[in-house]
Amino acid sequence: MIEVRDLRREFTVRSRKGPDEGGRGWAGRFRRTRRTVCAVDSVSFDVAAGEAVGYVGPNGAGKSTTIKVLTGILVPTSGHVRVSGVDPSRSRRELARRIGVVFGQRSQLWWDLPLRDSFELLRAVYRVPRADHARRLDECVGLLELAGFLDTPVRQLSLGQRMRGEVTAALLHGPELLVLDEPTIGLDLESKERLREFLAELNSARGTTLLLTTHDLDDIERLCPRLVVIDRGTVLADGPLEALRAEVAPDRVLVVDLEVPAAPLDDLPGVVAARVELGGLRQHLTFRRAETTAAALIAAVAARAAVHDLVVEEPEIDDVVRRLYARR
Repeated sequence: MIEVRDLRREFTVRSRKGPDEGGRGWAGRFRRTRRTVCAVDSVSFDVAAGEAVGYVGPNGAGKSTTIKVLTGILVPTSGHVRVSGVDPSRSRRELARRIGVVFGQRSQLWWDLPLRDSFELLRAVYRVPRADHARRLDECVGLLELAGFLDTPVRQLSLGQRMRGEVTAALLHGPELLVLDEPTIGLDLESKERLREFLAELNSARGTTLLLTTHDLDDIERLCPRLVVIDRGTVLADGPLEALRAEVAPDRVLVVDLEVPAAPLDDLPGVVAARVELGGLRQHLTFRRAETTAAALIAAVAARAAVHDLVVEEPEIDDVVRRLYARR
């Protein structure tokens, strides 16, 4: 669905040069200097049809530049890019029929029109047959619970309602690929969860390919088995989330509640540290996944003491991404 090879995108930045920077008098204030900034440098990755991929990085890493190249808004300085079988910058009209795009801070809806009218205008823009449009709209209205505000002007919608409308607008022409740039920014917990459930269903049931950029890593945890991490315009890591966890955060934690207090169980095979609470009733046992498994450690604990309850804690995705940045 997406092919990116050695993508490079440069920008020319102009700045004013004042008298204290080599100019003379007022004339110096009007001098301009130019410098070239590389926003994306030698980025390569593929996304197969039906995948859900998280594309993450800090501010200024090159995420939005990549998305704009993939959607045909920007022309690459160099490199090879294909999306849904076409060159994005040379076939923008054809690409627009095959993809849907949702920008969390930009709207494709008409601000003063009811939501229903925006959907009808988009049907005309994309030349979608009325029967297909009605079927897709009914499905989105049901799954995203839009019925209560279809006749409300967009400017009067809450942020959560508007974002559900934005996602619907991006799907009414039946795209193969849905690109989401910060889709849950500013949403409350209930609205986030509703949108995440819908996107997960869209990917698993319909097979729609998802490319998601976000700073809310819970979105990635919920929706994307694969993670591409970018920083300073280059790819730091690309692979299954669980494999990246094992690579950069090899420790897991087994939290056990015992029936009776016990001494720290830090001598069990594979345990590298033990933290005790409640006088020994609760113990946090840190272990290396390369040295033992959770099942083996649980059996060793049960052989030593009576267990009341337990849970295995995986490293948070935030911690995984932070370690990837630090490794650079």
